[in-house]
Amino acid sequence: MDGTDTDQALASKWDIPFVLFGAIRVAFGDLPVWAKVLVLGLLGSVAVWTAITWFRGRRSRVR
Repeated sequence: MDGTDTDQALASKWDIPFVLFGAIRVAFGDLPVWAKVLVLGLLGSVAVWTAITWFRGRRSRVR
């Protein structure tokens, strides 16, 4: 045993979003603007496509 407590909870509910935002900021911080726009555009289009297919599937199950 190394003496660490693995049952410890997060300090707050904002720990994970804070870490994710920091990681994204570090990953995209040095990219040029055109690369940031390209990556965000691709991620946005995937998010929109996923939402549309989810809504279509949900609507078809209701009928």
